Amino acid sequence: MLPSPVQRFIDAEVTASPTDFSDLRVVVLNGTLKPSPEPSHTDGLVAVARRVLDGVGARVDVVRTVDHEIPPGVYTDMREHGRAVDDFPALYTDLIAPADIVVLASPIWLGDQSSMTRLVIERLYGYSGQLNDRGQWSYYGKVGGVLVTGNEDGGKHCAAQMLYALSHIGFTIPPQVDAYWVGEAGPGPSYLDEAGGATNAWTTRNTVFAAWNMLHAARRLKDLGGVPAHGNVTSNWDLSSPDAPNPEYR
Repeated sequence: MLPSPVQRFIDAEVTASPTDFSDLRVVVLNGTLKPSPEPSHTDGLVAVARRVLDGVGARVDVVRTVDHEIPPGVYTDMREHGRAVDDFPALYTDLIAPADIVVLASPIWLGDQSSMTRLVIERLYGYSGQLNDRGQWSYYGKVGGVLVTGNEDGGKHCAAQMLYALSHIGFTIPPQVDAYWVGEAGPGPSYLDEAGGATNAWTTRNTVFAAWNMLHAARRLKDLGGVPAHGNVTSNWDLSSPDAPNPEYR
């Protein structure tokens, strides 16, 4: 729980916003290893961003990917490649495809992003070869952001990997759309622990900035109809090789 003065300040900024964000959709893909309803430190940091996103009326869906059956792979539907169950296609269709903002939220384990977060990045990659209605890669026009929690180190390393992955497959990455809590060096308090990140003004400020920056960029992209479709339409370039086992987009 954020200190009351901080909550009031965030709420005042939300109330004073001159921009309507109520038509925007956000999906947060939480890579915690803890199934629901076990408390998640990463959810605690996500809640700070949600104070802004919910406050301005955006629709926010938070998914703990560990609650779903998501096999590894870089194809759109792993049921077509030997898996009996694959929940990711439904998540993509229902939440990711219609989203204006996609946030990857991850805990840190051994200095790196969680296995669930890496898995989701690979599955997102599998859809990057699809096209939007302008002939661009499917994630053009969507904004990406990153939230990371841990209790030792690795925040910037994880953010760098995750933001690069989102950018590479077509997401727009605005300025300063990553925030993290890792505490002091050495195993210490996690985000929701006493003396953890919820009382840390630096982490709270950066998370609030990240939320607003994602909103501002998504607003402009949506109003412009996405990224301009000149010079980046895939049909103008035929790099296909039907006999190659690794399609160009992967």
